[in-house]
Amino acid sequence: MARASPEQMILLEQLRKDVLEVMHGLEDLVSFDLNIVSEVGLGLLRKSSTQRHGVTRWTRSTEGIQLETVDLHPVLLEPDWNDYARFVLFHEFLHAIGLRSHNQTFRWHEALWPDSVGPTRGVEFTDYMRMKRAKWFWVCSQCEKRYPRQRAGKGKYQCRTCRCRLEDVPIVDER
Repeated sequence: MARASPEQMILLEQLRKDVLEVMHGLEDLVSFDLNIVSEVGLGLLRKSSTQRHGVTRWTRSTEGIQLETVDLHPVLLEPDWNDYARFVLFHEFLHAIGLRSHNQTFRWHEALWPDSVGPTRGVEFTDYMRMKRAKWFWVCSQCEKRYPRQRAGKGKYQCRTCRCRLEDVPIVDER
């Protein structure tokens, strides 16, 4: 977990306010205690994370499992990712109010989110984060598929599509 700056905390609190407003308007959530999410600590994941976009953290104690924090990826605080950040926070708040498993019930509640664009941006965000950190492409000479990677493969890997050996091509820093 990374420490959020005062500016980031303001953005996190605004996201919380926006998501809670939506959650209070959803009739299917009236049986849940939404005060939990208005009081849970908010934080940030490490900026190097590419797979994880948000996390609900729990601690075990003698009283059982206690909700600790909800953390978001810091890049989600950038304006371009605002719609996806709200959806990720909603997803994590569903965990916080007691829907801990990614089962059918959880997915049904998750589908209540009114924005249809935000929930579809997860793959785009992962690709963006991978490209942001990538220093190499592993390139297939046959199908020309490119896999952004942080390290050279040194000929150890093959293409998922056509099983050809992947070649290392350095990424020229044009970012």
